[in-house]
Amino acid sequence: MSALADIPTDPQAVTLATVLDEIRHRRAEFERLSHVPSDMVAKLQAVGCYRAFVPTRFGGDALSPAAFCRLIEQIATADASTGWVASFGVSSTYLAALPPETFRTIYGRDPNTVFAGAMFPPQAATREGDRLRVSGRWPWCSGSMGASLIGVGIKIEGEATPLPRSAIFPAEQVRIDQTWDTIGLRATGSHDVVVEDRLVDMDWTFVRGSAPQMDDAIFRYPAMALAAQVLAVVGLGTAREALDWIRSDAAQKASITGAPNPGQRPYIQSDLAKAEAILGGARAHFYDVIEDAWQQMQAAGEVTPDTRIRLRLVATQAAHQAAEAARMAFVMGGSGAMMAGHPLGRCMLDAACVAQHAFMNSGTWTAAGAGMFAQQTPPGYP
Repeated sequence: MSALADIPTDPQAVTLATVLDEIRHRRAEFERLSHVPSDMVAKLQAVGCYRAFVPTRFGGDALSPAAFCRLIEQIATADASTGWVASFGVSSTYLAALPPETFRTIYGRDPNTVFAGAMFPPQAATREGDRLRVSGRWPWCSGSMGASLIGVGIKIEGEATPLPRSAIFPAEQVRIDQTWDTIGLRATGSHDVVVEDRLVDMDWTFVRGSAPQMDDAIFRYPAMALAAQVLAVVGLGTAREALDWIRSDAAQKASITGAPNPGQRPYIQSDLAKAEAILGGARAHFYDVIEDAWQQMQAAGEVTPDTRIRLRLVATQAAHQAAEAARMAFVMGGSGAMMAGHPLGRCMLDAACVAQHAFMNSGTWTAAGAGMFAQQTPPGYP
């Protein structure tokens, strides 16, 4: 997909507010398609999702981590899947592990480049001079339908690294097998991708989570923590939508039995207050730690080991507390929330799926605790 060709040239033609309205209007369409269509991806490009962390010298916006997370959170209040797809604007931060000339080729040509990747299971790649021959299938390639570049996980015989290497191909060299059929995050297009006997230059591969090859502050911010954070905020935005729906609907809906409307019932009032406290506490902790880490980065050029653990911990907390708040909203919605297509059912399932991601799943609580005790943590953590 040509990133800029489809973006309206009139700066008034696309604003975040108009994009959010359109997402809300079209999200059922996106679910039927099982992906966010290319015309909407172009609008996400137009509002800056994919150039967010690209340095200004390449035409990017060089946002802070918190600013980008707030952008994705807003999009997720309109639709979790679209927020998830937009979150891969984070890709430039781990593509910074590429050789600088390769990074310059990608983002110098187009700061709005859309990248999608699937890392596991890494497939064997064979050396042919300075190139690698790659074949294989990789599931879980979120955003693949709108990407112009796709990365896949590989392993090279004799290379000793606990972290996976990714090989990058133009999207036209990758086949997308549309396998994605889920109960939550249905429109993320997280299909299988297939590469069949393709050659790639070593300069178009990188070890995900390895040291960046450029010195911009954002590229020295912990890349794996940021990758978790931009997904966790999708849960925060989704739970926000659910609780806002309760506050709006419960105050207006009359009971068919003649009982007080839901907003007048003490148990609904109590549960809404609890859910708001759960979500608000997780959100405040999330942004507090991110802002603290960014200040450390700007002052000292790095973040402390303890802060690295905290950055991962708040992503896990945000995802799980958001899922709980969305579940509580579903319960508050009563029997009506059981109906197919109901907003509260969609929000509950979407938020639950965010918390299932490997970056934030239940095992990451253990990883954070191990790190706090200076014990062994899994590869790539924190």
